[in-house]
Amino acid sequence: MRYFRLSDDVHVPGRWYLDDPVDPRGREVDRWQFENGAPVDIEGRLLIPIDRLGRPLDFSVTPVGGAPIVHARVASLIAKLASTDVQLLPVDVEGQPDEFFILNVTRVVKCIDDEASAEVQYWKHEDGRPEKTGNYRAVHGMRIDASKVGDANVFRPQGWLVVLLVSEEIRKALEGIGATGTKFKEV
Repeated sequence: MRYFRLSDDVHVPGRWYLDDPVDPRGREVDRWQFENGAPVDIEGRLLIPIDRLGRPLDFSVTPVGGAPIVHARVASLIAKLASTDVQLLPVDVEGQPDEFFILNVTRVVKCIDDEASAEVQYWKHEDGRPEKTGNYRAVHGMRIDASKVGDANVFRPQGWLVVLLVSEEIRKALEGIGATGTKFKEV
């Protein structure tokens, strides 16, 4: 099985750019909670403001905290193929009649292959961040050990939660429905 980093294709011509989610009263929510690899409890339906108008995409990522925002057809596909890996939170995207969801990835897998990756850096004691000592500081050219993934189809790698990974099955399914805004890089 092959796996891919799924990211927001910022090179789509005339595309929209979304802003960070806000609660029903217009207050920003803790956007980092969508990158923790754990379920979240949200009161009320969140609103995703549009930062820059343009062509709506099926897959977009908010600027800070990287909350993936997906169209209902992408959410439906992922719910069908990876329901145990994700939490889908309905949101309203400013000015859009279609349904959208925050794709909260709740599956975390210890799978980064340090030796096969181009460069891996760890936080050191001398960096002055004792709470991070021993954790990944940077992972460049990330490669994973596919034998450690198990049955996960959508997941974040343990220790480097800023990355969203998908199986080849998910990549093919997204490409099959012509999902816009997706970019894949094999890991």
